[in-house]
Amino acid sequence: VTLTGVGTNPLRAGLMDTLRDMGGDLRLENSRDEDGEPVADVVVRAAKLRGVDVPAGRVPSMIDEFPVLAVCAAHAEGTTRMTGLSELRVKESDRLAAIETGLRACGVDVSADADSITIQGCGGPPPGGVTIATNLDHRIAMSFLIFGLATQAPVSIDDIRPSETSFPGFATAMRDLGADISETPET
Repeated sequence: VTLTGVGTNPLRAGLMDTLRDMGGDLRLENSRDEDGEPVADVVVRAAKLRGVDVPAGRVPSMIDEFPVLAVCAAHAEGTTRMTGLSELRVKESDRLAAIETGLRACGVDVSADADSITIQGCGGPPPGGVTIATNLDHRIAMSFLIFGLATQAPVSIDDIRPSETSFPGFATAMRDLGADISETPET
């Protein structure tokens, strides 16, 4: 998959660095400046991920990406530890609690405290098969939909509308990539 025009400012690129540390296959092409900011096309290929210790010093460069990193860690082989995360307790929701609760409900071994989370990766598809409460948090909604694309049983979320906050057309873009994301009518 090639994502075009992705911001690569080192102050915001911690997720890409961490995914590479985990064995992710991400390559930057066509690096350039747009409106005074560094961007590139990010080419991503499937790869087996392994657990890592995320350096606390990297947290500011990826504070909004921890929900999606957590779902990647759940699929990885081994343990992923993330510290310095107290700010996640006061975002749009208590993201640390939402990540822990959601992953545990999906059959992942996870523990969190006030400032950290530890995820024991399943080394393959986690069980899944539940509905996740998003608490109206757009990043939790999108992360758990992505998580559910590679679980043993489908994962649902209670409300996709918050994703429009940061990624209008998220579900459509995912479907265009081949994801089986559908909305169920409200009853």
